[in-house]
Amino acid sequence: MTQHTFRAEPFALPFDLKTTALVMIDMQRDFVEPGGFGEALGNDVSFVRTAIEPCKKVLKAARDHKMLVIHTREGHRADLADCPPAKLTRGGQTFIGTKGPMGRILVRGEDGHDIIPELYPAAGEPIIDKPGKGAFYQTDLHLILQNHGIKTLIVCGVTTEVCVNTTVREANDRGYECIIPEDCVGSYFPEFQKYALEMIKAQGAIFGWVSDSSAIVEGLKG
Repeated sequence: MTQHTFRAEPFALPFDLKTTALVMIDMQRDFVEPGGFGEALGNDVSFVRTAIEPCKKVLKAARDHKMLVIHTREGHRADLADCPPAKLTRGGQTFIGTKGPMGRILVRGEDGHDIIPELYPAAGEPIIDKPGKGAFYQTDLHLILQNHGIKTLIVCGVTTEVCVNTTVREANDRGYECIIPEDCVGSYFPEFQKYALEMIKAQGAIFGWVSDSSAIVEGLKG
């Protein structure tokens, strides 16, 4: 076992390269591209797009070290049978499944559901299609990680306070140690970004560690 260390808050995180994986959360066109679902809802996608370049650096480093890289996409079946009423309709409005700028909103197979070209999965990298906010809910993510002997997760993606935070909390309950490079995650709301990261690293890394892309790349080099 070769021990490496990530610079992080609230303290450094030791890890083994062979048991570490990169999880890229929901870097989908509808969430981060102009003209997508996120912008249609009135959000400024420039806030989340700041994560793309740092994510590219971490993704390249992970691939260079032949790490397990997993991508997730939030979305539903075309018949919406896997979308509960509490999610389908909010405040009397329905968005999921309706026609959006890039096809039916959050429906698998539509253009907006796919991952952005800058971070597109390479051949052999698993893609987890999830119906919920957390990447473990109703997916085989835990099984894939177990089969690869993974213990540490580098978690990137959007949005920080929703799908990233939910996934990290779920991972923590399953015994994984998570580290989140703060420049590799994004929110439409700067204040949510700040407090979501503080929640993760509070009380001695209650859910995980917070770092940045440079520290991740440096740590992977050993």
